[in-house]
Formats: sequence, C-alpha cells, structure tokens
Amino acid sequence: MRGADTFTESLFLMKRLDDFVPPCHPLREIREMVNKALVAMDDLFAGMYEADIKGGRPSIAPEKLLRAMLLQVLYSVRSERMLMEQIQYNMLFRWFVGLAMDDAVWVPTVFTKNRQRLIEHDAVVELFNQIVAQADERQLLSGEHFSVDGTLIQAWAGHKSFVPKDRKDGDEGDGSDFRNQQRSNETHESRTDGDARLYRKGKTASELRFMGHTLTDNRHGLVVNAMVTQADGHAEREAAKVMINDVRQARTDETTLTLGADKGYDAQEFIEALQEMNVLPHVAQNISGRKSAVPDAVAASEGYAISQQKRKRIEQGFGWAKTVGHIRQVLVRGLQKVDQMFVLTMAAYNLTRLRTLGQVRLQGAQ
Repeated sequence: MRGADTFTESLFLMKRLDDFVPPCHPLREIREMVNKALVAMDDLFAGMYEADIKGGRPSIAPEKLLRAMLLQVLYSVRSERMLMEQIQYNMLFRWFVGLAMDDAVWVPTVFTKNRQRLIEHDAVVELFNQIVAQADERQLLSGEHFSVDGTLIQAWAGHKSFVPKDRKDGDEGDGSDFRNQQRSNETHESRTDGDARLYRKGKTASELRFMGHTLTDNRHGLVVNAMVTQADGHAEREAAKVMINDVRQARTDETTLTLGADKGYDAQEFIEALQEMNVLPHVAQNISGRKSAVPDAVAASEGYAISQQKRKRIEQGFGWAKTVGHIRQVLVRGLQKVDQMFVLTMAAYNLTRLRTLGQVRLQGAQ
C-alpha cells in the first residue's frame, strides 16, 4: 500500500541529540579526545575572562568556540557565516559543539571577534599541545626521531594590493599594472595584508605568501610542533631550529635526537646548530656542484636511511591541510591569525590520525 505524503510534527520529542549520532561515527572518538584536552585547559580559560562577580554579558564559551573552529576545519566549511548556518540546522554539528536543539546559534561577527581572544591567550597552541600529550600517553610518539619541512601558504591578498611603501593616498594606480617595474619586499607592501611577503620557490610564480612549518614524529607521522612565519629564503631553517630546540628543552635527559629534512636544509650553519643541540642531522645531502655540510659518517649510517624514508610522511599533513583544511589559501589576514589557523588545522589532522591509529590497534588486538 502506498504511504501518505504527510508531515505532522509531534508536540513533544523524547530524544536527545546523542540519539541521532551513530555509535560508530568518527566524530565520537574525536569529541572524546577534544573534551579531554579542554578539561585540562580549564585554568587557562578561567584566566581569559573576568570573574563572574564583576558582572558583564557572558561570552561564547571557549570550549564551544574551539569545538566549532575544529568543525570548520574537519568539514572544510569556508566561512564563519556558513558555519553558523550549518550549526543551526545540522544536529551532528550541534551535538559536537555542545548546543541543545533549541539553543540559539551565535552571530557570525560575534563568533569572529571572540576568536581574537584565543589568539591573545594562545588557547589554540595549548589545545594542540594537549592533543600531542594524549598521543604521548598512548605511546604513539618515539620522542627521539623527527622530521621537519615547510610549505607555502597563499595569503588572502592579491597583486593589486602590493604597492610602494611610500605611496600616498592620492597617488593614481592600484598596483595592477606593474609591467617593467622593479618590485621587492623592501620597497613594496600589501595594503590588504601587511604581513604577507612576495615570494617564489622553485618554478612557482611569485605570490603574496606566508610559510608554514611542521615538526613530525617519525613513528606515526604525528605533528608535534607547528608554526607560521613570513616567507623568505631562511625561514625554513630558522623555524626548524626553534621547533627542535623546543623538543630538546622539554626533555629532561640528554638523549641524542635525530632530525630528517630535505636538501634545502643542507647548510653549514644549520648543521652546526643541530650538533650544538645534540641533534644528529639526518638531512638529505646536497652535492649538486658543492660539498654537503652533512658528515659522510652520518649519511652512511642505517638510521640516516630510515630517517630519509620516514621524513616523507610529513607531506601527508601538508596535503591534508591544503585539501581538507584552508591552508592552500588562508581565509584570514595577519601573521597571528594565519598562525592560529595553521596550528588549529594541524591539531585537527592529529585528531584524525589518532582516531585512525586507535582503530588500527583495535583491529590488531582482535
């Protein structure tokens, strides 16, 4: 018998949002890991806001704000306005963020302004660190063998905005016609994003860009450190020294670490800096018309060959960030905001990897 095309809503609905989410949904395990990290950040959140006794209007709960930002990365939502729209009607999104069915969704501009507070208190960095700590608790990190690399991030600014620094408001021209003109970062800057730099690498065209850097653990390719710098020829090596030094400072012993990298890191000053930090430079030797700074004894070791094989995993994080995340061309402006988005994206990547690795371990135990 044909069913009737009717629509009748019940006056009362005796179900929770959790009932609509499948038990095996990937977000369930991710939400557990995120909530565990947010609980550990409670003291940080308490210091971000005025005490209740002083009054004032309650802001967006930082826990809900961070969950919503993670959703935007995990589901490739291109703007805060669209994110708010989807949270309004998507029960899965409401469940993940922590909003009840009848809770009002935030105004997009309010959501964006509240995100600035997270930058001021490094909340996204702390969330990233807490997720890395969970990976360490599960014994998914070697803690000794690492790889480093950088990737170009296209800024949310175009060539038309790249004009001379001494240009006055009344001058004609908007920077679109730059034929036969000499342009450089010393004489020009972007009016749209003053932190972006005109940069080209290899056979790519010159674009306004930032440079993202990650340090991954070789055991499972999890990102253990991430940062964004202005794009220039020395940024990759300088960022690598900062990130591996952070790992060295965090360790209480004097265990020798290893750092794998591509030929771009084969520079004498970089190799010497690693050796001073008791880090073996497992950097690919660049012998194209020059002598490599990497000692031949290190390059001939078995560990060097393993590091050269493992370091390629770092590209998986960059690929995920540029296809699923918004790192191919960022949707925010300014070095701080781009850095926040990059670190958040790498935290989301780690969450997806941790869930996958957890499933693999469960299957292996059966």
